[in-house]
Amino acid sequence: MNKEKFDALLPIILTSLIQKIIERKNISHDEAFSRLYNSNLYFLLEEEESKVWHYSADKLFLLFDEEMNTGKLELPEY
Repeated sequence: MNKEKFDALLPIILTSLIQKIIERKNISHDEAFSRLYNSNLYFLLEEEESKVWHYSADKLFLLFDEEMNTGKLELPEY
């Protein structure tokens, strides 16, 4: 995917994921964004080559939650 398309898609993915975090963790938008921004998952989401952005918002939330609970980010092998 070219950079322009990826840069247009990433905010949509992040918005959906942040909404899941807000709903499931019952926290504010600012807190959800801060936690996501400081995660390894966010770092990978920014890298188009990682292909993490292909995952659904539900799957991304599960990865985020696991990272927050364990301190580790383990991506599924497909």
